[in-house]
Amino acid sequence: MSTEPRLAEVTEPGPAQQAARGTDQAVKETLEDYTLRFAPRSYRRWTPMVVATTALGGIAYMADFSIGAGIGLAHGTGNALVAIAAAAVVIFVTGFPLAYYGARYNIDLDLITRGSGFGYYGSVLTSVIFASFTFIFFALEGSIMAQGLKLGLGMPLWLGYLVSTLMVIPLVVYGMKALSKLQVWTTPVWLLLMVAPLVYLISTDPGTVDRFLSYAGTDGDGGVNTASVLLGAGVCLSLIAQIGEQIDYLRFMPPKTEANKRTWWTAVVMAGPGWVVLGALKQAIGVFLAVYILAKVGPAAAPEPIQQFRGAFDAMMPSWMVVPLAVALVVISQIKINVTNAYSGSLAWTNSFTRVTRRYPGRMVFVLVNLGFALALMEADMFSFLNSILGFYSNCAIAWVVTVATDIGINKYVLKLSPLQPEFRRGMLYAANPVGVVAFVASSGLSIAMYFHVLGDTLQPYSPVAAAVIAFVLTPLMAVVTKGKYYLRRTGDGIDEPLLDVEGNPSATTYDCHVCLQPYERPDLTACQTHGAVVCSLCLSTDRVGDHVLPAAPAHP
Repeated sequence: MSTEPRLAEVTEPGPAQQAARGTDQAVKETLEDYTLRFAPRSYRRWTPMVVATTALGGIAYMADFSIGAGIGLAHGTGNALVAIAAAAVVIFVTGFPLAYYGARYNIDLDLITRGSGFGYYGSVLTSVIFASFTFIFFALEGSIMAQGLKLGLGMPLWLGYLVSTLMVIPLVVYGMKALSKLQVWTTPVWLLLMVAPLVYLISTDPGTVDRFLSYAGTDGDGGVNTASVLLGAGVCLSLIAQIGEQIDYLRFMPPKTEANKRTWWTAVVMAGPGWVVLGALKQAIGVFLAVYILAKVGPAAAPEPIQQFRGAFDAMMPSWMVVPLAVALVVISQIKINVTNAYSGSLAWTNSFTRVTRRYPGRMVFVLVNLGFALALMEADMFSFLNSILGFYSNCAIAWVVTVATDIGINKYVLKLSPLQPEFRRGMLYAANPVGVVAFVASSGLSIAMYFHVLGDTLQPYSPVAAAVIAFVLTPLMAVVTKGKYYLRRTGDGIDEPLLDVEGNPSATTYDCHVCLQPYERPDLTACQTHGAVVCSLCLSTDRVGDHVLPAAPAHP
């Protein structure tokens, strides 16, 4: 068929076109941050290193200090360090293929998940998992900030929770442009405040290192044992879904070319799976600081970052500067990560809602929904049972990320049963693909049963291992059993021009969507079933009648 949209042939709009034209709000809003869709080359004007700096700025959260401290205080430094390292290796290995696909093809993790074993509606499951990740960690960071405001200003915790929630709303409205500026300018200050006290303590009091390394923990005897390591690693692995937030930035990477390939790869590795290197270091620092202040503040307060840095700053500067600097560090960190949590969470909720209902209510609606969930968790004092929440959540997150990473690494590149090029558009995918859905449901379900002692106390610490192993085995097994036939509903999208250019990057050629009348780049469009033109992915998503959706047949026999 011709690749040019024939608008003259479209006369009186039918009910589907009238409904789709009601998405004007969606079109205008998503053209700022490309919510729910491919990020076009015309928008991606940042250099690889600016994108990487922006993405890494989002991991300035203080939760790592609390997570590391909680593991170290319970199981001892030796078990904590091994658990942190083991979790970091898993997160790096599974995050690498996801980061590459997000940066190379300029789509977020939900769009990657759709074409990597889950199907168009099947990935709604994982979108909800990711949205939950964002409000759980928003609540955690908000709790840490409220602790800082209480210490520094005497603000009641309930009011601190509210302040930490409301202050991010103006910042998260504007998408990538505003977030990139915020992250780049605040990162140097954050790094200085975090690193300076640690360097000072080690250089002036080497004994702190000996006390840190010899700490046995409340449940340990000083030795390293498998159960303690696995319990600690399970908590750390709750952060495996952080790769989704990294990809929300990495999808804005410029095209990979021969001229920029070195900096492109450096940026992708640093800001993709490489985030966990800094994350693991922060967890280890959390153990160090908790042991350092334990005698002064007690085991209940030692996991609180505000107390950790208050103790560290107290050793190196006048007392009048200690609390203000500790509060400043906590506030800067909370703002840096929670604008990302609110932003990424709103994308995930909006994505799921739009696909299921075929209506676009506006991303700001789901910014408020996500913040509402987070505020409820804070008011319920989630910080006091942090490790239990994260240990349970990690089973779902591990099952999802390992399933998608295995589909990319094994099913696409080794078995060649999954299409190498990612697909996310409605009509091109089956509603659900048993490969990912079965692997995810089975691995998360069995690991959660193990976590809650359903299969006995002995197996309980192994629940994160079970989630990873079952997902890794079932994903290729299901692809072989189904022969890969549920990945693509059709093999062509009705447009003759290839999706990729000669360098393997998504094509920058633009076409006008005949529904919303906006120009979009080639990967964001398919032919329209009834109007002899082309239609963008968002208008396909909001087509309530389905007369724009291509039939389930190959375009090219």
